[in-house]
Amino acid sequence: MNFIKQALKEDIGKKDITTDLIVARSTLARAEIIAKEKGIIAGINIAGQVFNELDKNILFKKKAKDGDFVKKGEVIAELYGRARAILTAERVALNFLQRLSGIATLTSKFVRLARGVKILDTRKTTPYLRELEKYAVRTGGGYNHRFNLNEAILIKDNHLIICGIRKAIEKARKSNKKIEVEVKNLEEVKEALKFGADVLLLDNIKINEIKKAVKLVRKKSKKTMIEVSGGVNLKNIRHIAKTGVDFISIGALTHSANALDISLEIVEVKK
Repeated sequence: MNFIKQALKEDIGKKDITTDLIVARSTLARAEIIAKEKGIIAGINIAGQVFNELDKNILFKKKAKDGDFVKKGEVIAELYGRARAILTAERVALNFLQRLSGIATLTSKFVRLARGVKILDTRKTTPYLRELEKYAVRTGGGYNHRFNLNEAILIKDNHLIICGIRKAIEKARKSNKKIEVEVKNLEEVKEALKFGADVLLLDNIKINEIKKAVKLVRKKSKKTMIEVSGGVNLKNIRHIAKTGVDFISIGALTHSANALDISLEIVEVKK
């Protein structure tokens, strides 16, 4: 995969001068990849591909698969082959694995607390890593919002400053896609409903206002869906989910997830 090649090129430069000077070309090693904290694994296949990109003869044996919950101290993969390749590829492999597992783990926490309300990601992803990060969200039990600007219509606050709700919806009707409109108060909810928005995005609205908005929407329309975003965290998500909304989108899934602590340790050397 091209992104793996680019990541290795970025990390290695011309060559790994430390490893090449210290470790003989003929040295073989067995290593373990170990979870240093509990969490959900994502990216284990990517990690294996990183090692095989440097040396196709490295044996990479998965002890856990993506989506598995692992405990602290659990071995999630074993590998055997040229020590030079293992050491040189280590950081890139772990970077992918830790990053994606962190996203999956955080997503799973929100999913568990939401109890049936769909948790969505956003476009607040690392440039060029969106596909992987959105995969990690799915691995953690979440769902993907639009992947790019071409996939769905989402009329946001800055669009509305330029155009207004009515005109924005009327112009968006030229497409055959569903129309989602970001609203910030009950007046905007009423207006978006009046002109036929398919989905309402309640952005940074307090719990009591969300409840009122849900009641209003359910009374006026059986088809209009409701999404909540902004200020969602592990402390308040259960309260938000109980309001009866259809979706909760959380940028923090990808822009603020802590990497899961995972390490690689050499456990045997054959010179």
